[in-house]
Amino acid sequence: MSQMLALVLVVGILFIGDLVSTRTNAWIPSVFVSAVLFIIGYWTFFPKEIVSIAGVPPVVATLMIYLLITNMGTLLSLKQLKEQWKTVLISLSGILGIIVVLFGIGTFLFGIETIIVAIPALVGGIVSALIMSEGAANAGLTTLSVFAIVIYVMQGFAGYPLTSVVLKKEGKSLLEKIRKGELTIAGQTSTAKEEPKEELKMFRNMPAKYNTDYFKLFRLAFVGFLAYLVSTLLAPIVTISPFVLCLLFGIIAGSIGFLESNVLQKANSFGICIMVLMLFVFDALKNSTPSMIMEILYPLVGTIVIGVIGMYIFSFIIGKILKVSKNMAFAVSLTALYGFPADYIITNEVIKSLTEDEKEREVLTSHMLPPMLVGGFISVTIVSVIIAGIFVGFL
Repeated sequence: MSQMLALVLVVGILFIGDLVSTRTNAWIPSVFVSAVLFIIGYWTFFPKEIVSIAGVPPVVATLMIYLLITNMGTLLSLKQLKEQWKTVLISLSGILGIIVVLFGIGTFLFGIETIIVAIPALVGGIVSALIMSEGAANAGLTTLSVFAIVIYVMQGFAGYPLTSVVLKKEGKSLLEKIRKGELTIAGQTSTAKEEPKEELKMFRNMPAKYNTDYFKLFRLAFVGFLAYLVSTLLAPIVTISPFVLCLLFGIIAGSIGFLESNVLQKANSFGICIMVLMLFVFDALKNSTPSMIMEILYPLVGTIVIGVIGMYIFSFIIGKILKVSKNMAFAVSLTALYGFPADYIITNEVIKSLTEDEKEREVLTSHMLPPMLVGGFISVTIVSVIIAGIFVGFL
């Protein structure tokens, strides 16, 4: 197969996934559609190395992971996290619920290695699933390598409908208060206005024309290199994944003004990075067989169901303590199953379905959207990468 034909096929699959997701308002996740098409391709006429043939060998994908995780760190606003401290605690409690219940019950049902691979993939996004998939493959656990990707692909099917149901209950409750005059718009608009002030403090006096795409990428790569360097220097003392350090160093670099927020998008490179990473994710499915998928099915359903139960129990308890409604607490913890942009899409869809009144929608948005976004950011972007960096060492 020629390189360009391979590229057309694999990118075409990603497009079809996006198309179906858009048409169904994200009820059918794009990753599920893409994964199914890749599996069909591998089981029929795709060469096993189609992703590498298309120009995405593993070494390129690893590079993109470094850049994307460091970029994730620059998105962290410490001020916003302080304002949403209850959300942070609820999100962490939901993840703790998954860990406790899966280790407590899931270990006996599915085995310790399955649970070690399942947890980071279940509470995270592409990056944590990929870290666990690679770790399992390096440990010779081929089935579990595929399992990590399949969990990432399927977890949205549990998260999307459940989130929609509990957010609708929360929204109806809030609407009653709005119509009784008990609830108004929260005064959080100042945060959005202040956000642009976060600039490149270290390069404040540099003319903007010199801040080219290459300079942005150079600084991002330099921060990623520092994370890698520190991880190798610490290796004789303690094993820390360079990806975890990339996240930490990205936060620091953004805070001190060495990197701008969301630097990859500003360097016009985010789309190509995500495309490369997604192709590498689906590349892990090349080793799947029909019998392997059937073998994975039982632990797949089991870990997701048990994990969600653990999430509900712990979020319910912390919600009671913090005086947050059980529906909002559960919705926030569920963001661990999909993250951004699904948390944004689902919340807006629910709000639109509840009322036609623009003022009511505005009040609902101010109360429901910030916790959902922060919850997804904490779980998928930060905690899942840290957990994956720790758990991969156990394989």
